[in-house]
Amino acid sequence: MEGGCRVQRYVFGIDLGGTTIKCGLFSETLGLMEKWEIPTRTENGGLEIVSDIARAVLGKMNQRGIEREQVIGLGIGIPGSVLSDGEVLGAVNLHWGHKDVKGELEEKLDFPVYVGNDSNLAALGENWLGSGKNTKNMVMITIGTGVGGGIIANGQLLVGKHGACGQIGHMNAEEEEATACNCGNYGCLEQYASANGLVRMAKRKVVGCRRATILSEKTVTAKTIFEAYKQGDSLAEEILYDFFRCLGKSLAAISCIVDPELFVIGGGVSKAGEALLEGIRRSFVKYAYVECKDTPFVLAQLGNDAGMYGAAKLVSDLGYGR
Repeated sequence: MEGGCRVQRYVFGIDLGGTTIKCGLFSETLGLMEKWEIPTRTENGGLEIVSDIARAVLGKMNQRGIEREQVIGLGIGIPGSVLSDGEVLGAVNLHWGHKDVKGELEEKLDFPVYVGNDSNLAALGENWLGSGKNTKNMVMITIGTGVGGGIIANGQLLVGKHGACGQIGHMNAEEEEATACNCGNYGCLEQYASANGLVRMAKRKVVGCRRATILSEKTVTAKTIFEAYKQGDSLAEEILYDFFRCLGKSLAAISCIVDPELFVIGGGVSKAGEALLEGIRRSFVKYAYVECKDTPFVLAQLGNDAGMYGAAKLVSDLGYGR
């Protein structure tokens, strides 16, 4: 207290992606005050990423006249496995191996830093303010370049011993797969159910296809496949059959373990909307345990900001009062 006035305090929420870094400045009560983006510089093994984040945060503090003592903490979501102490075991898309992101950022910023997996924090954000609000048990699946996930059980975000809880994209979906996933295994879900996986499957089928189709090997994307599917293109239907089968079967297995109140679907592919949800539901019901067959599927509400909100919420959950 100074002169009878309470000092304003702040939280930063960072969502570190392979292309851009989304940054948010929040009030102490977690109201979003400003958001901005900077590019993710993955060259040279992602050497400059941590420094770029620190510069962006310190620059915003200088611009707004925020002192270090006013910052409660910074939360950051990383696209990789993160241990409970904030150490990152690896982030393939950033070209990182083991990295002490928490320690490096705290040294540069001189205030507390809290680190989590990006998809886990997106689930935390959706559970706090989005489609999963007021639920204590939910699973979020992010379908974009890869497939990620986050699990909320009894109101708590599950992390696991190795920080791998929610790595849904690396469940085995196919036994017979000759191409390795980025993780080194073969037949991972994201090889079939991500945007990249969907395009990979489509190109296999488009080449040499003799039936009439609006799909072209050179222009095929997840978006064009869903557009063709909505127009009744038979090849698109065949491609998406495998996509939905792999997703539905994997989510049915998850439902047997955590029995969520709902599944929240996010990521870039979620823009396909109801066509995506209906395809997943149809496959899920085929494989799900009888008591779980009516589990609802909904689209995420916070869009690309979910991870940023979840990162700020992580500070609230772990940092307040310390």
